[in-house]
Amino acid sequence: MLQYMQQIPSLYITDSDLGGRGVFTSSPIPKGSIIEIAPVLVIPGVQRKTLDKTIIHDYYFIWGAKDQQVALILGNGSIYNHSFDPNAEYQPDFDGQTMSFFALENIEAGIEITVNYNGNPDGKGKFWFHEGKGRG
Repeated sequence: MLQYMQQIPSLYITDSDLGGRGVFTSSPIPKGSIIEIAPVLVIPGVQRKTLDKTIIHDYYFIWGAKDQQVALILGNGSIYNHSFDPNAEYQPDFDGQTMSFFALENIEAGIEITVNYNGNPDGKGKFWFHEGKGRG
């Protein structure tokens, strides 16, 4: 069953000190809250090399139970910037074709919402897009 996009109403996108644009909140978000459930555009893995030659390279996620596809996360999903000290995390739903974002801590108004693109909030490994450029 496909879910429809849901997000808290206080989200907004603006310039980020981390690079490019980022997702911020104008109201506090309590720890554990769902920030957004974003629909996903699943792209066949055979198209990945083509995407790697475009700006989409820095915005897609590796997707699928066996990492054989890529996905563009709609809504604000591909605009959240990376941090090794994130205040949010994401969880894919491969069957429902959505990506859910949750608050790992209380997030105050005016704060940028960040996730660790390693998939694990505590992960310190490298990832596929260029560090320091942000994603937004």
